[in-house]
Amino acid sequence: MSDDKDDKIVRDQEGGTELVARLAENLADVRRRIAAAAAASGRQPGDVRLIAVTKYVGADVIRALIAAGCRELGESRPQDLWSKAAALADSPVQWHLIGHLQRNKLRRTLPLVSLFHCVDSLRLLAALEAEAGSMGRPARVLLEVNVSGEAAKHGFAADELPAALAAAGNLKYVKVLGLMGMAGLEGGLAAAERDFARLRELRDRFAADCPEGISLGELSMGMSGDFEIAIRHGATLVRVGSALFEGLASFP
Repeated sequence: MSDDKDDKIVRDQEGGTELVARLAENLADVRRRIAAAAAASGRQPGDVRLIAVTKYVGADVIRALIAAGCRELGESRPQDLWSKAAALADSPVQWHLIGHLQRNKLRRTLPLVSLFHCVDSLRLLAALEAEAGSMGRPARVLLEVNVSGEAAKHGFAADELPAALAAAGNLKYVKVLGLMGMAGLEGGLAAAERDFARLRELRDRFAADCPEGISLGELSMGMSGDFEIAIRHGATLVRVGSALFEGLASFP
């Protein structure tokens, strides 16, 4: 029996080593592509931060990704973020919430999140301010903009941004650091380029006249299929999932 147990430990160790190696290879390739896209637009690789979207993988794969050198992780659903943050509580990571956030999930989510990419309404801004104030800690956020105009997407319309920025300027605990947007589902890369250019234009238009205490330096846009285009249009944060997990049997 002990021999069987020892064999299993060896297999697990070997499998873990192979997993870290594969993820390290994928991570290096994504970072190489980020660096090339940044250079092509006259920027430095360090101008763009990679957020690894861990939506479809479990704690074991995430631990291997961390071991490969990726420390900023993004989740779409607060419940998944809670469970993964608990499982990885001993790991040196920063969590980003990139999906829709309901106000009734704020209290449990706020202490875990380094940056909210998904603030999409004045009501959520107010709720974040109240919760952050009760905890005595800041909430770092991006305002989500529905640049594609699709009805199924969350986010402020472009003409709602001035009111959102004005409201955020009156808040003590919520710190707006920039904008977030997603390319439309239809139209392929040409549509993505249009949407990313639109978000950059909005950022540039409002950055010069923001209320005191608000910065629009961050642009969160671009995913596995289009992050190089997003970088060309000024992305400072790219949210990449499937490109990091290629070749893993557990990844859909």
